[in-house]
Amino acid sequence: MEDALYTRSGIPYTHRDMFVAVACEFASDDHRKAGHALLAQYGFRRVLQEAFESTTLPEAALNRLKKDLDRITDSYDGIRLYQFPVEGTLAITVLKEKKWRRLIVKV
Repeated sequence: MEDALYTRSGIPYTHRDMFVAVACEFASDDHRKAGHALLAQYGFRRVLQEAFESTTLPEAALNRLKKDLDRITDSYDGIRLYQFPVEGTLAITVLKEKKWRRLIVKV
């Protein structure tokens, strides 16, 4: 049996929302403005100058977000997504040179 995840109040975590942190490095101000606006549309809140977080992002919305980020970036922009839980662990997805790559961190 898999280890269950629990909320602060001890309730089992059962829905498919996940924690997602986004670190951005945009090459131009136009891309930065578009990226920040897009993340705000998806419900992310800014926690540092180029870092955003969401604790309520469904997996389907994350897939749409990646496609939308693809549209507003070019090969000089860099984006890192830190996602938890993915397959019960942490996943790091990186957009570099217009290609998405995923690293699953196994414990």
